[in-house]
Amino acid sequence: MTSDNEKLQTDCLELVVAALASHGLLLKQDKALPSVVGMITGESLSTSWWGHPKSHLIFSVLSRLGDHPDVLFTKLLSRKVTLIHASLWPALLAVACSRDAWQLRGMSAPAAELLRRIDGDGGAVRAAGPAVKEIEIRILAATQEVHTESGRHEIMLETWQSWSGRVNCVALESKEHARQTLEQSVAKLGAPASALPWNTKKSNA
Repeated sequence: MTSDNEKLQTDCLELVVAALASHGLLLKQDKALPSVVGMITGESLSTSWWGHPKSHLIFSVLSRLGDHPDVLFTKLLSRKVTLIHASLWPALLAVACSRDAWQLRGMSAPAAELLRRIDGDGGAVRAAGPAVKEIEIRILAATQEVHTESGRHEIMLETWQSWSGRVNCVALESKEHARQTLEQSVAKLGAPASALPWNTKKSNA
């Protein structure tokens, strides 16, 4: 028999997945734009959701979203955690694999070394720290948060080629078409085009 808590989790999960399928992408949390946290709480939070009365519910739904076959977590919009629906994966993959100037310009030495490890390893690489954040905001690798036995939070990074093989995703042939597809979804969400890393003036930060 399903408990009330499990039913609430499932209802929230279905609500978020339906919204994600409609928009193409959602932020995990944002004060103004559609987000997972906002949908679950019904509020526009200006502080971390960890202190909210529904924090356990939010955590449970986010965990289930992380395992959902149609959901990918990235740092695509405004360097914030962004959920991408499977319908946009081919466009995202084309952009992510392009290794354009905005992805590589001004990269720190530790981030460049981490990228070489990811490219050369052939499998997943675990790492933490500022270099990981650089890789994430430049969309240079597919990432997933993991919890170590010691209780630490680390990020598992793998090449987009490895990720796409696992999920059976094929990139759009045209990088320009891919950008336009993502930009259209961002506009539909209500976010400015400058929220995307290739449009921001500080894409090399």
